[in-house]
Amino acid sequence: MHKTTAIIVVNRILMGWLMFFAGIEKVLNPSWSASGFLLHAKTFPDFYAWFALPANSWWIDPLNAWGILLIGVALLVGVGVRPAAWAGALLMILYYFPHVAFPYLEHGFIVEEHIIYAALFMLIAIMPQALEVGLGTYLRKTPIGKIPVIGRLV
Repeated sequence: MHKTTAIIVVNRILMGWLMFFAGIEKVLNPSWSASGFLLHAKTFPDFYAWFALPANSWWIDPLNAWGILLIGVALLVGVGVRPAAWAGALLMILYYFPHVAFPYLEHGFIVEEHIIYAALFMLIAIMPQALEVGLGTYLRKTPIGKIPVIGRLV
């Protein structure tokens, strides 16, 4: 395995690990809710408050928790890496804005960990080496993986 491939795959697995454990703690905690995070948004407060409404929390909370968990699983096992990485990048951008008094941040100016995570997810999504190790490698060789749309997703 080439060094570049190894580094990209290790980063994919690390991000998968991070997301898996962030998601599993939410999924297994029946009292977890995204409302606290959403209701204290500094940037776009009305937009994020809409997601925290009781009428929306029934679908936002499980979508968030299971989305994070499934992104992690996909990156860990190497199936659906590209869609999972793009979803992770979008999620990190959505997480970036609520607690940013833009452009000033608690530990910097404009850039903080969610932007770095989003950039890493995008790198994983566009680098073909990220697909080389994992179950997707085997699935793409099966008859199911030969189906054009499915083959590109796995």
